[in-house]
Amino acid sequence: MLKTDSDPLGGPGRVVHEIRNYLQFLSTLGCSGFDCSPEAIEKTQEWGKGRRFRIETIDSIEKMAKDCRCCHLSASRRQVVFGSGDPKAGLMLIGDYPDLEDEEQGLPFVGKAGDLLTKIIHAMGFTRENIYLCNVIKCSLPGKREPVQEEVNACLSLLHRQIQSVQPDIICTLGEVSTHAVLNTTEPLSALRGRFHPYSIINVMPTYHPALLLTDESKKRDVWEDMKLVMKEYHKRIPRID
Repeated sequence: MLKTDSDPLGGPGRVVHEIRNYLQFLSTLGCSGFDCSPEAIEKTQEWGKGRRFRIETIDSIEKMAKDCRCCHLSASRRQVVFGSGDPKAGLMLIGDYPDLEDEEQGLPFVGKAGDLLTKIIHAMGFTRENIYLCNVIKCSLPGKREPVQEEVNACLSLLHRQIQSVQPDIICTLGEVSTHAVLNTTEPLSALRGRFHPYSIINVMPTYHPALLLTDESKKRDVWEDMKLVMKEYHKRIPRID
């Protein structure tokens, strides 16, 4: 993970900083303690002997999602819409929830809103294959409605695991549901967009969902201004190779 401007620590200070951030991440998953069994202690004794902490793979997290029965949406879904793209991308785009077209193909952002998002992604100099795309909620919602908090909460653990596995340098949240879920806030999206916010050591840029742009074209300028900030920050961290 690349170091942010607000993280000037190096050496031992950097180690302490990253441990603190990881403990904060575990807290978001509801972890309140650690396994101190002899087996667990034996594993920790191997640390520093050429082994690294094993991060869950995207495939293993996707299997959890497909087996998930944490809320009533699992009873009506045809398939889980988990995510797509590069599982080690530097840029991760997180939407709100899949629609029926997404569910039919098992991929996020495949309808008209997805077509518009693809154009935005290309204008930024990326493709859908070299970023990572997902939604907070992994199942489509019956009827044309927004998700309730119970449905969001049921998917939060999976989302945090996805972020930890991908380890992006930048996250762009698309929509109010995803912004509130990632940043753990209830502030309106209009007050949050236009600047970066922290998720552990990852910079998060909130912006409007492409579906909104189909009905309110006045928001397109705002989204593009947000994406220009994303591009600038991305290329500060990962220099462009022409």
